[in-house]
Amino acid sequence: MRLGRISFGIFVILAAMGLTAGAAESPFPGERGKQLDLACREDIWEKDSNAFLAKFVKVPRDQVVGFALYTHDHGVLKLSAQLFPLKKDEPREVRLELLQDGKWREVAKAPVLYPGWSAHFRIEPWDGTKDVPYRVRHCEQAMFEGLIRKDPVDKDEIVVGSLSCDSNADRGDRDSIVQNLKKQNPDLLFFAGDQSYDHTEHTAAWLLWGQHFREVIKDRPVVTIPDDHDVGQGNLWGEGGIVADSPAGDSGGYYYPPEYIRMLTRCQTWHLPDPPDPAPIAQNIPVYFTRLRVGGVDFAIIEDRKFKSGPKGKIPQMGPRPDHIREPGYDPKKIDLPGLQLLGDRQLAFLNAWGQDWTGAWMKCVLSQTAFCGAVHLHGSKENRLLADLDCNGWPQTGRRKALEAIRRALACHLCGDQHLTVVVKHGIDEFRDGPFGFTNPAIINSYYGRWWWPEDEKPGANPIAGSPLPWTGDYLDGLYNKITMYAYANPEFDNIKVMKERQRDPKAMLGDGYALIRFNKKTRETVFECWPRYADLSKGDAAQYAGWPIRFKMEDNDGRKVYGYLPELVFSGAPDPVVQVVNEANGEILYTLRVSGTRFRPRVYAPGKYTVNVGRDKPDLWTRSGLSPDDKGEPLRVVLPMPK
Repeated sequence: MRLGRISFGIFVILAAMGLTAGAAESPFPGERGKQLDLACREDIWEKDSNAFLAKFVKVPRDQVVGFALYTHDHGVLKLSAQLFPLKKDEPREVRLELLQDGKWREVAKAPVLYPGWSAHFRIEPWDGTKDVPYRVRHCEQAMFEGLIRKDPVDKDEIVVGSLSCDSNADRGDRDSIVQNLKKQNPDLLFFAGDQSYDHTEHTAAWLLWGQHFREVIKDRPVVTIPDDHDVGQGNLWGEGGIVADSPAGDSGGYYYPPEYIRMLTRCQTWHLPDPPDPAPIAQNIPVYFTRLRVGGVDFAIIEDRKFKSGPKGKIPQMGPRPDHIREPGYDPKKIDLPGLQLLGDRQLAFLNAWGQDWTGAWMKCVLSQTAFCGAVHLHGSKENRLLADLDCNGWPQTGRRKALEAIRRALACHLCGDQHLTVVVKHGIDEFRDGPFGFTNPAIINSYYGRWWWPEDEKPGANPIAGSPLPWTGDYLDGLYNKITMYAYANPEFDNIKVMKERQRDPKAMLGDGYALIRFNKKTRETVFECWPRYADLSKGDAAQYAGWPIRFKMEDNDGRKVYGYLPELVFSGAPDPVVQVVNEANGEILYTLRVSGTRFRPRVYAPGKYTVNVGRDKPDLWTRSGLSPDDKGEPLRVVLPMPK
């Protein structure tokens, strides 16, 4: 049954007009809750329905288990099953079965939760060293099958597929992307947000997203995180969970009832590892920021929308909207005001602790919704130039600095979506190129809102990227006066969204849509960024990628500060491949923490002074030497670490 080809645009229009069945019984309170999730209400079976409901929501009863998502990390498996709406006389329970010793064995049962029609399983202890087939069953005939993969710690290269923005501008299938991903066989899939563009119909749109991608999500760990369109807003500045005054979101907070936000957050994120700081925000809205280790690559999953301040009423308005700036030559200090939040104190504390803990990790990477800069000039069409858009993590600038410093201390790169325009930048914090690499993936469907990187003077920046086929690479200030180095971008080849929509199913049209692939080589500590168009022909190899890709760099390149000198060499014995941390004694700043490969390492520093070096097996907690200087001469320092018991 090819549900991915079913159009339900007519239904969304009817829902907005209040003309659909099932509107009387809302599981969400208040006026704002009345029109939410109409397609998936409990009472749809008792009402007259339209063609969409008949074809999409009222599926045959042997197909009610739509899809499943899972992760497992250090002995805990978490799996979410997503169902189509059930009838009142049908059991609201599903079973998880595993194939063990050649036989299917039931290992758990879980209730189907309403609203949202999801069910959730937690299995521990979980043996992550084996591939285990699974199936989720409802009654006797309905099931969804897949494979829980073993943790690929034995692989030198861990591959991640990064996607976002599954726009409702195209209701057709995503088969070209799915088939390519199956061939490329990533170890992890990351969906960075906007899995739903049907603001008031999350469950129906989430089910459709699952039908689009079920053949590739069924047998590998998947990270899904909601973004602004998922929560029903044009933009989102969560501001700790306050109530927004409109779906535009620029006042800060969430517009729709917290029951709706809790439902969609549960459906999209319950299967992620438990958050280390699980306290909900205002309105009892849950958090999900956490870590996930796959094959020795440690991913920090953060929520860059949840705590961020909204611009409306807090900063001077310098454009047609509170979040758009058109005033050239403005003072960026006018908008980077004390008290404004980006990630918030809790997430920054998490990031800083994560950067110092290398348990099960050889490389690190941060996953979030959007970019830490405004790497866009033209919005919607080539006639609409904005100086700056505050719907990115380039603002507030002080919050950006704190986040990028935490990422740099872990020598991590950053992956995200949201912006529609795919770019690779190297962030500057104090100087150009002294920060980590960031990769914004292309939109899955880019005919909803196109964007272009198009400097007004149409000139390359300083120090353009050698050998790049692209004209506008090098060092630039974004519209928020943040330093960025543009490495690659994939502009749509058309001038406006109207034309892009007309060509969105044309395999020869370059719309800037597609997906990203990231390769982490633990042996060489090299990262490769790849960018593939929606209809890429993999038989053409790298030539099928967007111009400017692939991009290769070393893990240590995520810290681009200029080296002043080196501390005395460390020679290790005992526990292999230890973790080393360097601390500036003048101010207590941690310069970096990383796992060392091999038995020798000479720590680099960026200024004269005295430094403390801490060493351990997985955390820098077993050996310390203070008072070290880049001017020190003499024999190497010998570090003996106890072996694990």
